[in-house]
Amino acid sequence: MVDVSHSPILAAIFRHAVATPDKTVIVTTDGSEVSWSELQRNIMQGAEWLSMQGISCGNRVMIAAVKEVEFIYLYLAAHLIGAVNVVVDAEINTAHLQYMTDMVRPAISIGLKIGGIPSFIYSELDLHTPADAGSKPNEGQVVSTKELTLDDTADILFTSGTTGKPKGVLLSHANIAVSAENINAFIGNDAEDVELLGLSLYHSFGLGRLRCCLMAGGTVILHNGFANLKSVFTTIEKYGVTGFGMVPAVWEYIKRFSGTRIARYAPQIRYIEIGSAVLPTEDKKLISELFPTSRVCMHYGLTEASRATFIDFHKDRARLESVGKSAGERVEIRILASDGKEVAVGETGEICIKGDMVTAGYLDSAQTDEGFYNGYFRTGDSGYMDEEGYLYLTDRIKEIINVGGNLVSPVEIEEEVKKISGAESVCMAAADPDGILGEVPRLLILGDTLTIDIEELRKRLRERIEGYKYPRFFDIVDSLPVTANGKKKRIKESPQSKP
Repeated sequence: MVDVSHSPILAAIFRHAVATPDKTVIVTTDGSEVSWSELQRNIMQGAEWLSMQGISCGNRVMIAAVKEVEFIYLYLAAHLIGAVNVVVDAEINTAHLQYMTDMVRPAISIGLKIGGIPSFIYSELDLHTPADAGSKPNEGQVVSTKELTLDDTADILFTSGTTGKPKGVLLSHANIAVSAENINAFIGNDAEDVELLGLSLYHSFGLGRLRCCLMAGGTVILHNGFANLKSVFTTIEKYGVTGFGMVPAVWEYIKRFSGTRIARYAPQIRYIEIGSAVLPTEDKKLISELFPTSRVCMHYGLTEASRATFIDFHKDRARLESVGKSAGERVEIRILASDGKEVAVGETGEICIKGDMVTAGYLDSAQTDEGFYNGYFRTGDSGYMDEEGYLYLTDRIKEIINVGGNLVSPVEIEEEVKKISGAESVCMAAADPDGILGEVPRLLILGDTLTIDIEELRKRLRERIEGYKYPRFFDIVDSLPVTANGKKKRIKESPQSKP
């Protein structure tokens, strides 16, 4: 038998494969179905395939997160042999990919071609053994060369950093498993659930939902996002979907282009999980009214501390302005002052989190040192807690722009502008004029420092950053906003220029 004691998620999958071997666990985007026994077999074959490529315990696997079953097989196969997944967006820009590659030095790349590294595209993969595609994998080929533990790193996810450089978050097998356990306990997910998974899998939210379903023994319907609402509604009807996750931008899109049509499925929807950005209180009330018997909840957390708090829109209707309470007994929330001391109830400070789902740190040890106060992870958000334990956000200490759930570092944009044109600039959050994404980047450029035409700057910048990071507004100004001590002032303002 293969030892999976280091991974509660793999252990759950293997149990389900024994208990319900023929039950469908995954429905692919083309409608193909994968049973629990097939999932287990393909994870084993994926592990053997990785081993045949020379991948072993501790090696880092750069893997593009796509809605393909091969991604799921290889992601879990890497866990099985003790390799570390470096999960990235398949649409990542070249500069970021190179930065991450230099940081993690992967032994293999899957889904992305990287010069100098063995690279495989999903469409080219054949995970079956050459000798006999239907044979049982040789378990000796997938056993780790060292004893694995819960504390070993399972994944590295990169998140936007305040210095402009993405930070590599180290997540252990225990971190990702405890997060899934906390979520399932709060939402009440079980083996009867059928989830429509339209979230991106490179993001902590979407990947977390996948792991939750696998641990609970439910069924996952892989879906290519929410842009095609007709397809979303058809899928809900066809497969008897009982739940889904979404970001506020998706809700705004659903509301705008289909009205309240989604409410017709309320009787079959057991749960909805919302997260990654702010949702207006009025929308919380509306969703509650449309889904009167569903478990509608919203989480607060970060990649480093997934799902730290939850709020139930029905149960906590009187506290909808808050982000809820601690996700459970295994999660501690503290409000700390700048000296690391806890403040009194009702006083504002930095929100700090401790729990088994919290990362042990970053790839860069210096970032790790800065990221904790006496064992509590520093979120960079300020807020306060009331006497009943409800947490309220008041401000963002770290100047990150939240574009529909995708986090953007303003420093990164400013540095790219400097490289391209030599210009000094300030990037800040502006309200999305379309009312869907919440925030969008706005760029103020100091006119007399600009060395190239503004249209040339736009063109080059678009080539160097991902689409969601591209500023919606460009303003050429005579002076840049600064604080009293001369630092750039990135206060969210209403846009005044045309896109």
